[in-house]
Amino acid sequence: MKNCSTDRVRNFVLAGQAGAGKTSLSDLILFKGGAVSRQGSVDAGTSVSDFRKEEQEKKSSIYSAILNTPWKDGHFFFVDTPGATDFCGDALNAISEADCLVLVVDASQGIGPGTIRAWRMARDLHLPRMIFVNGCDKDEADFERTVELLKETCIKKACVAVTLPDGEKKAFKGVVSALSGDVKALGEVAEKSHQNLVECIAESDEALMEKFFDEGTLADEDILHGLRKALLTENVVPIFAGSVAKDLGVTELLDFIAAYGPAPTDDVPLKLASGTVDRKSDAPMGYVFKSVNDLFVGQLTYIRILSGTFRKDMELVNTANQGKERLGALLRIQGKGQENVDEAGPGEIVAVAKLKNTGMLEMLSGGATDVSMAPVEYPQPTTIYAVTATAKGEDDKLAAALGRLLAEDKTLKMVRDPETHQTVLYGMGDQQINLLVNRMKNDFKVQVALDSPRVAYRETIRGIGKAEFRHKKQSGGHGQFAEVHMRLEPFQGTAEEEYQFGNEVVGGAIPKNFIPAIEKGVAETRLSGPLSHSKCINFKAVVFFGKYHPVDSSEMAFKIATRGAFRAAMAQAKPELLEPIMRLTIEFPDEYMGAIQGDLNTRRGRILGMDRLDGQQVLTAEMPLAEVYKYPSQLRSMTQGRGFFQMEFDRYDPVPSALAKQIQEAAAKEEEEED
Repeated sequence: MKNCSTDRVRNFVLAGQAGAGKTSLSDLILFKGGAVSRQGSVDAGTSVSDFRKEEQEKKSSIYSAILNTPWKDGHFFFVDTPGATDFCGDALNAISEADCLVLVVDASQGIGPGTIRAWRMARDLHLPRMIFVNGCDKDEADFERTVELLKETCIKKACVAVTLPDGEKKAFKGVVSALSGDVKALGEVAEKSHQNLVECIAESDEALMEKFFDEGTLADEDILHGLRKALLTENVVPIFAGSVAKDLGVTELLDFIAAYGPAPTDDVPLKLASGTVDRKSDAPMGYVFKSVNDLFVGQLTYIRILSGTFRKDMELVNTANQGKERLGALLRIQGKGQENVDEAGPGEIVAVAKLKNTGMLEMLSGGATDVSMAPVEYPQPTTIYAVTATAKGEDDKLAAALGRLLAEDKTLKMVRDPETHQTVLYGMGDQQINLLVNRMKNDFKVQVALDSPRVAYRETIRGIGKAEFRHKKQSGGHGQFAEVHMRLEPFQGTAEEEYQFGNEVVGGAIPKNFIPAIEKGVAETRLSGPLSHSKCINFKAVVFFGKYHPVDSSEMAFKIATRGAFRAAMAQAKPELLEPIMRLTIEFPDEYMGAIQGDLNTRRGRILGMDRLDGQQVLTAEMPLAEVYKYPSQLRSMTQGRGFFQMEFDRYDPVPSALAKQIQEAAAKEEEEED
């Protein structure tokens, strides 16, 4: 970065669907910029970006890679992100730090979840965006169809082809520019792209708009003058044709980024939760967007510098907890390579080892300390497993390892379920979960087993049940005596009020000071119903009569009597087993509608409605939670990885009788084994 001013620095992120060619493009950028002397290759296992063993084996990105290269009189700092849904957390974090998104789309693959998620996040952040359509030389390539899909999925008006393919498929030999007014000789498509570009640029500037209205077009110098503003204001999303494999169209993309892409001091919006950031300020401010556990150096924290200059041994403040941090050495990252630097400025990405008080998505400041970034909005994890240590006595070791790994990936969640007594792991897909298991084994020496979680069923009643229970015990000294008469009746509860307790005792049959013990007895006994030992809900328990002894009655005696009365009344009240029903929102391309509808029927699912969003089918359905556990892998298989879904709890419904019988038998067997 010698002699490179801040206004010549560019910070961008490469994102998109898995297999679109982001990593190959990254390796080509490094080679063309002179950062490496030999171009890396994914297939040969020599990629600078995919340098980890598991990535080389899969020939696919799992983690985001931090890269940089000089480019002409400037310098690029960019991040190559994974495109698979399982690893989208790293991609979304990288988008949150960048000044510009370069969406990489394959001309033969179309649009997938990785493309859609990256686009939506960048759009919501109002981040300047560009699109590189790779693979225009492939036999199945269709640039025009890909552009139409992009316009349907993205912003129709703003997506404009800046470069167009010269030749199709194997005859693809280069690109032609739609920037110049001399495009008529290039054909109708190029002329139309040029006209669309002119209109979008004119809309971003009042003076240019007047010129456009007066002359019907803009001169080449006006186009070039207005292009950067149009990009920064989202009035233009330029599309570039190319082929990484043939190194065609890539130089044009990089030159465009260097000439028109946002500089670190430009007013690119930051999604802040509090405070403001002055990008032109001399006060150092940085954003932590990535954190990893390095086996050799320990915790490694990656910081995007937003303003000012970071220097080694500098002391900064974490704005989240006001903790002080001394930076130590600054590392410039090139894949797995690390280079010590004395200082770094706006737009640059550096790594710092062993920070004590700073975690991912927090900010370090040498000035204002009231600034914080808004949290990244991750997709809801839909792949769910119960996880246990295979060796006895390693539960603490398991929890510690999971805690370390979950700190690196915010899309992973761990919950200790108090009802099923299982540790439940939530993730984005089987690939992510399996990688976690392998890392626990290799890095933390903890072997774990995965299983489908137990479903936390519920029990309720369909009728009214009455019962009485007398607890009497004499064992020398004070005895124990209590008698409780109880009625159970249906009650439509809520999440906040799952049941009700009522007291209809009159005439002092049970003294008032024992009523709270009866209520507590109901609260405790309902946690293990008669059918599957599940929590009982949607009932009203009423104590209406009872007896007591002035000496032998006690709170404990009434709790025991309540337990017996509740269980007996429950048996009389037509108990019923309930299961959690989830509401699913499933997105997928049109051609998979039939397969998805058919599969939902086999899973006791029910379609509630259909819609369209960003060129995708959106199907709303409901499905029992027990059927959801295997659904993520099935949906991926049915849609070739192009379908994804979100879910949320909706309600509890009765379990079909045949299935309810199986659940009760399993619960009885488990109780026998425990006894």
